[in-house]
Amino acid sequence: MIRRLAILGVGLIGGSLARALRAAGAVEEVVGFGRGLANLERAVALGVIDRVESSAARAVSGADMVVLALPVGSMATTLRQIAPQLGMQTVVTDVGSVKSSIVSAAHTALGEHFPRFVPGHPIAGTEKSGVEASFAELFRGRRVVLTPVAETEPDALERVRSMWRATGAETVVMDIGHHDEILAATSHLPHLLAYCLVDTLARMDDSRVIFDFAAGGFRDFTRIAASDPVMWRDICLANRTAILDALGQYRSDLDALMAAIGRDDGVWLQELFARAKRERDALNGERK
Repeated sequence: MIRRLAILGVGLIGGSLARALRAAGAVEEVVGFGRGLANLERAVALGVIDRVESSAARAVSGADMVVLALPVGSMATTLRQIAPQLGMQTVVTDVGSVKSSIVSAAHTALGEHFPRFVPGHPIAGTEKSGVEASFAELFRGRRVVLTPVAETEPDALERVRSMWRATGAETVVMDIGHHDEILAATSHLPHLLAYCLVDTLARMDDSRVIFDFAAGGFRDFTRIAASDPVMWRDICLANRTAILDALGQYRSDLDALMAAIGRDDGVWLQELFARAKRERDALNGERK
């Protein structure tokens, strides 16, 4: 049982976490803080949080669990603000999509409290944002990656594990660098491709006609381009090395695809499409 949970950033992820823990009877009180007062007031009205605090420092005072669900770019500042108000036994965790930069910021800001910081990242979400988009089932059956370091206290790690298990999620432990490389390829790269494609088509002379004829495939592929631009700006800058590596590999493969089309190489194209189809089918348990 979490006696007092402080959620800094009551949006899709933070709001869904609060809803899930309430549904599981795993939390007594939820205190919220965030950038938009209207969103926080709506969170209270929806019963997602119990009350709002005017600052991050006030929000964490007296909390036994603190969850940072803020844009990656604001993590360092927020960690510095809350550090003086953390109790000796307070556990701090986050939900950021990039871990290396956040762990570095936490090490600098938290000082002697750093061992009770447990870096985390739920592999769940939608293209929607704000507390209105949150729902208690978001994490059910999903994975939450935890990236503890050598200094991380085992008790703090177990408390964060227990919190996520209460939501119906599965927790896995991973090295920080490995996490950032995998997410660059599986999450960050697809988002960047979707953003870039939509922007490319929007800048064409007949863009309105193009979008008027956009069918299901285009909408499915570009759905994630409706995600929060601020969040994705921060992710790109925080995980630039791994993202540039992934983009470089993709650009090389795209050049090979263009070359095959240019030389009228149907065999090469069919082999590529068949390989990709087998791997995509495997995601749904349909591997032949």
